[in-house]
Amino acid sequence: CALGAQEMRPYLERLSTVANTLISCYPNAGLPNEFGEYDQTPDEIAAFLQDFAGSGFVNIVGGCCGTMPEHIRAIADAVAQIAPRTIPEIEPRATYSGLEPLTVTPGASFINIGERTNVTGSAKFRRLILEDDYDEGVRIAAEQVENGAQMIDVNFDDGMLDGEAAMTRFLNLIGSEPDIARVPVVIDSSRWSIIEAGLKCVQGKAVVNSISMKEGEDAFREQARKVLRYGAAVIVMAFDEQGQADTAERKVEICTRAYNILTQEVGFVPEDIIFDPNILTVATGMDEHNDYAIHFIDAIPIIKKNLPGCKVSGGVSNISFSFRGNNPVREAFHSAFLYHAIQAGLDMAIVNAGQLPVYEDIPKDLLEHVEDVLFNRREDATERMVNFAETVKGTGKKKTEDLAWRSKPVTERISYALVRGITDFIEDDTEEARQQFPEPIEVIEGPLMDGMNIVGDLFGEGKMFLPQVVKSARVMKRAVAYLLPYIEAAKAKSGDTSRSAGKIVMATVKGDVHDIGKNIVGVVLACNNYEIIDLGVMTPAEKILQTAIEQDADIIGLSGLITPSLDEMVHVAKEMTRLGMTKPLMIGGATTSRIHAAVKIDPVYDGPVIHVQDASRSVGVVEKLMSSHARTAYASDMKDEYARLRTHHQNNTSNRRILDLAEARERRFQSEWDAVDIVRPSQLGVQAIHQINLGTLAEKIDWTPFFHAWEMRGAYPAILNDPNKGTEARKLFADAQNMLEDIIRTGKLEARAVFGLFAAQSDGDDVNIYADAERQNALTRFHMLRQQSDRGEKRPHYSLADFVAPAQSGITDYMGGFALTTGIGVDELTAHYERSYDDYNAIMVKVLADRLAEALAEYLHEEVRKHYWGYASDEELSNEELIREKYRGIRPAPGYPACPDHTEKGLLFDLLQVEKNIDLQLTEHFAMTPTAAVSGFYFAHPQSTYFSVGKIGRDQVEDYAVRKGLAFEEAERWLQPNLGY
Repeated sequence: CALGAQEMRPYLERLSTVANTLISCYPNAGLPNEFGEYDQTPDEIAAFLQDFAGSGFVNIVGGCCGTMPEHIRAIADAVAQIAPRTIPEIEPRATYSGLEPLTVTPGASFINIGERTNVTGSAKFRRLILEDDYDEGVRIAAEQVENGAQMIDVNFDDGMLDGEAAMTRFLNLIGSEPDIARVPVVIDSSRWSIIEAGLKCVQGKAVVNSISMKEGEDAFREQARKVLRYGAAVIVMAFDEQGQADTAERKVEICTRAYNILTQEVGFVPEDIIFDPNILTVATGMDEHNDYAIHFIDAIPIIKKNLPGCKVSGGVSNISFSFRGNNPVREAFHSAFLYHAIQAGLDMAIVNAGQLPVYEDIPKDLLEHVEDVLFNRREDATERMVNFAETVKGTGKKKTEDLAWRSKPVTERISYALVRGITDFIEDDTEEARQQFPEPIEVIEGPLMDGMNIVGDLFGEGKMFLPQVVKSARVMKRAVAYLLPYIEAAKAKSGDTSRSAGKIVMATVKGDVHDIGKNIVGVVLACNNYEIIDLGVMTPAEKILQTAIEQDADIIGLSGLITPSLDEMVHVAKEMTRLGMTKPLMIGGATTSRIHAAVKIDPVYDGPVIHVQDASRSVGVVEKLMSSHARTAYASDMKDEYARLRTHHQNNTSNRRILDLAEARERRFQSEWDAVDIVRPSQLGVQAIHQINLGTLAEKIDWTPFFHAWEMRGAYPAILNDPNKGTEARKLFADAQNMLEDIIRTGKLEARAVFGLFAAQSDGDDVNIYADAERQNALTRFHMLRQQSDRGEKRPHYSLADFVAPAQSGITDYMGGFALTTGIGVDELTAHYERSYDDYNAIMVKVLADRLAEALAEYLHEEVRKHYWGYASDEELSNEELIREKYRGIRPAPGYPACPDHTEKGLLFDLLQVEKNIDLQLTEHFAMTPTAAVSGFYFAHPQSTYFSVGKIGRDQVEDYAVRKGLAFEEAERWLQPNLGY
């Protein structure tokens, strides 16, 4: 198969790429052999490749067994002038990982290491573990991540615990919780055996906390080599044979000595080394301790300069140990110390991520006393701090009305009002500013944008929260609305126009009616001077793209909540390709994900596709997409990232074992039906309820998701006392209570519900519904799906049909269904606020309506259990227990994990005559409108449980299509997210 020089050139280039890649991947070790050992050096690899090239190519092209010498010479002549590929220099970066990587890039923000899963640092966590309540311990870990911890520190050093067993059990538990397992774990212990037990459990790249030279260099080397073998990064304490380093000089000396051993002898790369130079307690009453904070802060820049590549961390709570029991003072110490340490170069620290007040928010008198101690600014600093601490015990802040800002120049007053969301004076101040500027547009381009830039910066730095930003937008919109007539008049006179930072078309896609997240993103972007063209909900692809073309939009943003919206987004992307568009496409919404964007959307569109996780990320994404300098590189990086995600997804899919449907059914959940307590409902059939007291529902609201909707992570009611978010959380909660009280008093929203209880029997994976217990009158048939991913022979492979007695048992069982809404009146109330340029209250209405709908679902289910069905007539549960689902029975919803097919919602709505009974409707994609709505099934089996169907095989899709009477392709379309093939 002799080839000419030109034909061989692609294969030479491919070989060159392979050679360079091999050598660059294994610069110190060569190639791995079949045992995973490295036994070839780069020189040996190069020699091998040269010999390979000199003797002809083997098996490069289908079955080629060699080339003739003249062809080799021709090839050599053809490539003689071609320079080999230049291997790019990749800047080393510290990277840690759980399920997701955490890479420390230049300019990256400070890394919070959550401290509450530490038995030595949290009395609550220690108590839970000693009481064997690991589930609550896992909940604490989840709260740490929700509150902003980018890593979590896990420690089980307690004399009453088997540390190795506790560490193993806890890490295995959080490893099965994706929301927690996505962040890296810091395995913390003073005992090596516990650390090693943890290293055997974690996935990704963990961090060991810690090793030191307190037992000498030999022990230090041994432990470091083991850490390296496990592939972890390491925290090194500034501790040697002489003891703990206390001065800056000793800290630098010990860290330097450890750095040299790790990098020159053990083989660590500097980026995997984190030094903890010891944060020691101040204000102890001992003079020699007064400079401990100064020594730590002074040591940071010296360590980072002299030991390039390393990071610096510390345990912040140590600094304030003298004031244990006085949380406001301790938290002020932590915030102030971190503020100065981060400026000095501190990269990360073990802190309670949800208990840090903003530095600027610390009362000035408290801050002065704290910093007097930290920097040893006066001899009596400790004594003064101790005395002053008594005055702030249990409070930490003094709230006073202060209108001194009204005496400032008008431009400063406008910025102040924007940052704090104060609308009381904005129109007067805007008019005063208009009188001072030559053109009204300059008021927007000047003081208003200056203020919004401050808002954007504070939000980006985490010093403002989303509710505050939305309030700022309300101030901005009112000011702009006041100026608009003057601006239009000026434009008409001069013909001049102004240009925003960029124009973005946003829409909730066809078939979907959910828009809270889209509206929030729009507000945040508008605050940063982007022009938002919001097309609303249920927007067809044609309208989205036509508007983008006519308006010459810079970016298109698509939003959706329900799973069918994912397919609609793919359709929009394909249409953009067909039209030859290259505008960036932003994707967002609850069901969207990076992996879906990578696997389904990016391959069908050549332009940039960016998945935006939440509003806080949107500004940074848009800034890069609008930058002529950054856009190309950013879009290219995202294409590469999505390609890697697709490869990873394909590998995972190919490795996942999907059982045959028959085998999955053999492993079904088996119930002893003769022993099940089956209760006949007191009344069969459909019942509608229109007179529902919203005040009763308000008492059952789960407020934690309310704060999450505003992107304030944390659990209610703890979030109200969070030093970092607590002030704004309390304001937000108060605003919600005021609006809720007004809604209840005036009846601005109406709640309606319909439910039905029916005789039922399962038939395979389907459930037949009957009008009577004798099963003479069949009403409908629900179609359920079964788990097919291999869960092991001892774990059941669930289908919802398993919770209803099978027909062959001869037992009559029962099943229910429901649909409800608290959204009657939402659209009118939202429109009222939008006409007043009040996005804050417009969003608040929708969020509260959603919370009321969930509360109504909880209330109705309780009524059904206790009265209408009556199988739990003696149930007495608190609202907390209801929220945690401590009752018998479940209410899974069509379109969600246990029943992922949204089309089953159509059967449910027909059965209950939902539209007729409560005026709740379905879109063509089976979204409910009004959006503040919930629907689902009722199951009463004592062992019924929520589960996720997960990935299913082609055989089940074929079976499901036949059972539902659908074309196979139609079934595939609705089950797309669950396809495992």
